[in-house]
Amino acid sequence: MTNIEIKTRSIMDSLNNSEKKVATYFLNNIENIFSIPIARLADESGVSQVTWIRFCKAIGYDGLKDLKKSLFIELNNSAADITDTLEFSDIRKDSTLEQMCNTIKNAAIQAVDDTIKLIDPETFTKAVDIIAKANNIRIFGVGASAQVADDLYKKLMRINKNATFGYDMHTQLTYGANAGPKDVAIIFSYSGTTKEMLEILSLTQKANCPTIAITKYTKSPLVANADYSIYLSAPEIDHRSGAMSSRIAQLTIVDLLFTSLANKNYSRVEKYLERSSEVCRSHRL
Repeated sequence: MTNIEIKTRSIMDSLNNSEKKVATYFLNNIENIFSIPIARLADESGVSQVTWIRFCKAIGYDGLKDLKKSLFIELNNSAADITDTLEFSDIRKDSTLEQMCNTIKNAAIQAVDDTIKLIDPETFTKAVDIIAKANNIRIFGVGASAQVADDLYKKLMRINKNATFGYDMHTQLTYGANAGPKDVAIIFSYSGTTKEMLEILSLTQKANCPTIAITKYTKSPLVANADYSIYLSAPEIDHRSGAMSSRIAQLTIVDLLFTSLANKNYSRVEKYLERSSEVCRSHRL
């Protein structure tokens, strides 16, 4: 699957009804994009040509010509890849252990693969630079995202970065209220619509603190207002599956951030990595 398809699937819920018709047609008839003019595409999908342009802009392209160019490059670059078709299913009654193993494995593989495809090198590099220079790295997240936020917090401790995180929401609000221009706020929210995280975003913005959102590719208040957004993708099939693959996708971003920060000044952080590993090693039986 190309990252254009991934973006389309990710943003589907935030599109209006007309744009959803375009997105659905696009996903089901990708081969038509190159051979059919926009007037006919509009006619076959039951919308206006303007709606097609709006759809293209919603997923990050100037228009249909720009989308075609990027799609052509992606399809050609991936033409030689041979991959198994991954099948997904949600939590079902009477599933066998083998079926459950395959479901979890496939969802995790797809989440990592799709998330890597959505990484924008320029945005990611800028985010890493800001984190590296920040006096304090203030990390936020609730629910399943809190577990991921805590993982980043503990990783940053290993390389001696000043970071804050707390599971208690009042603690997070305090960290947000006391943020400053030389700090950075990293906000985890898969949906980008979590009320608590939007409140945190408002607090940090009032303090002129740079904000980095770790969220899915969609039109959300978090994406619209954060300074930088690092996108992830996860094949959540139904609400019953909870945050299984989205957690894996978020952890992929965490590992990328941590590795990038460590690589950025490895000669300085190497001693911290060795020291933290050594002090914990003595506690193993």
